[in-house]
Amino acid sequence: MELTASVSAVVTGGASGLGAATARALAAQGVRVALFDLNAEKGEALARELGGVFCQVNVTSEAEVEAGFARARAAIGQERILVNCAGTGNAIKTASRSKEAPDQIKHFPSDAFERIIQINLIGTFRCIARSAAGMLTLDSAGGERGVIINTASVAAQDGQMGQAAYSASKAGVVGMTLPIARDLAGEGIRVNTILPGIFNTPLLQGAAENVKAALAASVPFPKRLGQPEEFASLAVEMCRNGYFNGESVRLDGAIRMAPR
Repeated sequence: MELTASVSAVVTGGASGLGAATARALAAQGVRVALFDLNAEKGEALARELGGVFCQVNVTSEAEVEAGFARARAAIGQERILVNCAGTGNAIKTASRSKEAPDQIKHFPSDAFERIIQINLIGTFRCIARSAAGMLTLDSAGGERGVIINTASVAAQDGQMGQAAYSASKAGVVGMTLPIARDLAGEGIRVNTILPGIFNTPLLQGAAENVKAALAASVPFPKRLGQPEEFASLAVEMCRNGYFNGESVRLDGAIRMAPR
């Protein structure tokens, strides 16, 4: 796909981190960008910076997602690009003993597990389905109507202790990538997923320096945290390269996560 001012994009989780970097990279190519996020302060500020539009959207809400797409399309037109970066995580063991009292046993609460699935997996699919339906109304530009890019995680393949919900949600994103690409291939819509490793996002920026240094040292090469701009670079290439379809690609400096 040629990235020009005639192309519109929606980026979920677009107010910060990987989403914000991707929105900036697309806007730098002239693409008109709409940001979906819960953080109105950051989202409005970035939208002003990029000359785009901010839509306050919780991806677990059918009504908010519908309203977000309606507002985005009214402002910048039907999107040809969707980048799903909205997501979260938690760390809870499936079952564990209290360190203070070993006879006290607790388990992973089902509602905490379901919350991660609702945001990371169902929220991603909810946005895909609605965006793809909108893309079907577009004329085919050089045989291509749109591009959808999802964000999974290396935890989809080598999740750590306490990541049962997070890993399941991200593995689900990977697992649905090829079937959705096959669903939409006849309509000229491509679908790919990025599996980032340890990236320097707001989630990590509050960590102690020694913790971040240890994480960086665990990456085989280069021995550092990934930068959001590197994620954005791959997302842009997935948009540009018309032969990139149905793929789930690790972007991780060759890391394989240890059990803990």
